[in-house]
Amino acid sequence: KISQDIGISRQALNIHLRKLKELGYIRTGRGFIDLTENVLPIIGKQRGDAFIFVKLDPPKRLPAYEAIKELPVDKIYRVTGDIDVILQVSQPMLDEVLDKINSIDGVRETKTYVVIETLK
Repeated sequence: KISQDIGISRQALNIHLRKLKELGYIRTGRGFIDLTENVLPIIGKQRGDAFIFVKLDPPKRLPAYEAIKELPVDKIYRVTGDIDVILQVSQPMLDEVLDKINSIDGVRETKTYVVIETLK
């Protein structure tokens, strides 16, 4: 069915899939095709995450929290201590998120940390 949907023969599709698998770009199995991490740079994605630590103005925290919930991030943590919020974001989205977060009323300060390696 897939070969009909994309307009090539089943044999041609199998040849292309075999080549992508040999290059380490995909994993295949019965009824599935998965992209591997090797393909991420090719499709414009980067591996890894970044963490943005956000300090808010106390009187503006509640509206800022609501605006932060709308950001395209993976996780949002409300924390205690010197900062108010930690955002976990994929590296490809980092610039967009930073632009948006800096326009939120009540954001006093941000610090960004990019993950270079996961140790465990």
